[in-house]
Amino acid sequence: MVDGGMSGTTRLLVVAREPRRAEIEQALLGWGGDLRVFWVAEPDLAPARAQDVVPHLILVDDAPGAGDAVALIRQLTTRVPRAAVLAVVDEEAMDRARQAVLAGARGFVTRPLRAEDLVTTLRQALAGTRPPVGPPEPERGRGHVLVFCSPKGGSGRTTLALNTAVSLHKTTQQPVVLLDADYAAPALDVALNLHTERNLADLLPRAARLDEDLLSSVLATHTSGVKVLLAPPPGELLTPVTPAQMQTILTLLRRMFRWVVVDLGVGLDELALSFVESADRAIVSVLPELVGLRNAALLLEELRAHGMPTEHIWVVLNRSTMRGGVSKGDIEKRLRLAVKHSVPDDQPLATYSINRGVPLVLSHRGSAVARAIDQLATQLSRELIDGSGPAR
Repeated sequence: MVDGGMSGTTRLLVVAREPRRAEIEQALLGWGGDLRVFWVAEPDLAPARAQDVVPHLILVDDAPGAGDAVALIRQLTTRVPRAAVLAVVDEEAMDRARQAVLAGARGFVTRPLRAEDLVTTLRQALAGTRPPVGPPEPERGRGHVLVFCSPKGGSGRTTLALNTAVSLHKTTQQPVVLLDADYAAPALDVALNLHTERNLADLLPRAARLDEDLLSSVLATHTSGVKVLLAPPPGELLTPVTPAQMQTILTLLRRMFRWVVVDLGVGLDELALSFVESADRAIVSVLPELVGLRNAALLLEELRAHGMPTEHIWVVLNRSTMRGGVSKGDIEKRLRLAVKHSVPDDQPLATYSINRGVPLVLSHRGSAVARAIDQLATQLSRELIDGSGPAR
């Protein structure tokens, strides 16, 4: 329970440049309740991001070089009127604090930040807000982001991600885009037999001027109808992808597609966390093996530590019928989390499917693995669209 009579997880959107992030994160440690924090490094992206997240609170950093915070506050209060907006200003800049309040901010905190002051101010602002009624509605084009991640390679994460994407498109008849976000070891071009030279690298130089036409021109089209944003071949990224660039791309994809499915690489670095922060669900693929389970437990801790609510983390037990594997009950005890879904073992079929470049939910629809993945897609659709389960 959070202050102000609002139950569930409080959503906080923070608009701040990267140098300020550690300071704000440290100050937020005193919150003590369920708090999910979303970060925006580029102020121009904040209004669209706020409409995606539908936050209870928005914290805007009025730092030098961060753009016109007062104008941004005015936009935010118009775009998401139910959110309480607060400004972070320098102690000597009370004129900026007054301007922020006149622009619609609910209050302000001064820098250098003091944890107690920040938390108290946020809670006071939260007490005066009206929570969004029901889950955020997707009618403005807000798609659902599903991030598939794994504690180690070889867990079947890519097979689950691509087949779930195809199944979602097949069963819902809604537009789906699949992203290869494993930049160290991309695989979707091979796994889907896609032959194109266009990939994410074509977007990065123009990320600040990105529009639907440009983004669409880079997407590959699979025979299933699923669109795919491929990763560059290993070693061809001249500069690393930044979280700000990925936020821009994800925001636009969510407007263009009802489902955004991300095949994430192993590990949660800063870029991977930008996907996690945008995700409606994190699907963690685990195998019934002790070493993998130890790593899976660490991954789950990281997801929770970065604001992913436990009910939004789906543990999927892959190759669940593998001979000699750890039992489902023991897995749940070790992970301290229920297994949301199980996919039976058929490694020869999975390997054959990848090598042919044809998703098994299309080529072997009657197989036990395909049926299990179709059930996973149905569960996700019911929970996120039909509202028959925990919503974000």
